[in-house]
Amino acid sequence: MDPDSKALIKELKDAGLSDQAIRAAWPSWWSDEAASSASARTELRFALSRRLGLEPQSLLGARVEFVWQDDTRFKNLTAGDAVQRGALASFGNAVGRLLLRATPRVRSMEAIGAITLRNAILSGRSVVDLVGLISACWGLGVPVIHLRVFPLRIKAMRAMVVEVEGRHAILLGRDAFYPAPIAFTLAHEIGHAALGHIGNNKTLVDIGDSSFGSEDQEEQEADRYGLELLTGSAEPVITTNIDNFSARGLAEACLEAGPSRGIEPGTLALCTGYVRDDWVVANAALRHVYSERKPVWREINAMAAGELNWGNLSDESIEYLGSVMGNDG
Repeated sequence: MDPDSKALIKELKDAGLSDQAIRAAWPSWWSDEAASSASARTELRFALSRRLGLEPQSLLGARVEFVWQDDTRFKNLTAGDAVQRGALASFGNAVGRLLLRATPRVRSMEAIGAITLRNAILSGRSVVDLVGLISACWGLGVPVIHLRVFPLRIKAMRAMVVEVEGRHAILLGRDAFYPAPIAFTLAHEIGHAALGHIGNNKTLVDIGDSSFGSEDQEEQEADRYGLELLTGSAEPVITTNIDNFSARGLAEACLEAGPSRGIEPGTLALCTGYVRDDWVVANAALRHVYSERKPVWREINAMAAGELNWGNLSDESIEYLGSVMGNDG
């Protein structure tokens, strides 16, 4: 690699960006021949700026600067994470804006009640599950993807909601091999959007594990919205006729009781774990609820690939978004 490119990569790493994000953003047209051209070197910097949410002029100067650092709010961010704000916020905002460019405007998600959305999903499905949530989002013009490229060296983001001119894009970051945990995360983020927590041209980032019982009022409100959307009640009452479930026993009970109440069985298992403060059994029950263990992100991004209007994007943007979604293998 030429010295100029090496120096540029070092600048980006010093600004907090991961090798993974830099590789994904690096344009495929770059070559040793391009490195000898001053105009190509300039275009490289502008391409990286567009993809990573950087101030273009900063890559021509001495210090990398992020465009959307001051327009983002972080939930559950510790003091030690503060230096990562710029990289995370601007990366997510740049990706969110690309998604919205390729998604038809339908209506704002703001002010849609949890029960209203739940009933809409149940009009076409027997339970509110992950696929139903994602389909509802796309139906409202809200793109949802699962990030396969992360801007930070340590993957800490659970999810991010970007709002641009009253429209929302949701970027999921948490991995799982069963749908229910991701359904909880998505329902929570839908809550943030519907309750007006984001703000125009702003971004909200949820860091770390889901935190039921958080003292943050907006987190509490989003939790309640998500539970109501998934179960029909912001405070679901779950009673059992025995004190101790095995994982298999809990799964069988949820498979029997959930669908008749419009609750997806895996969701009911996790709700039971929350109410009984027994996450070990609840998570183990998922192995018996679902017929197979598989990366949930693949289905999420397959749905996105079919919904996005790729013709609205440049070849450069298609290449980058495909990398971010894991479409390059």
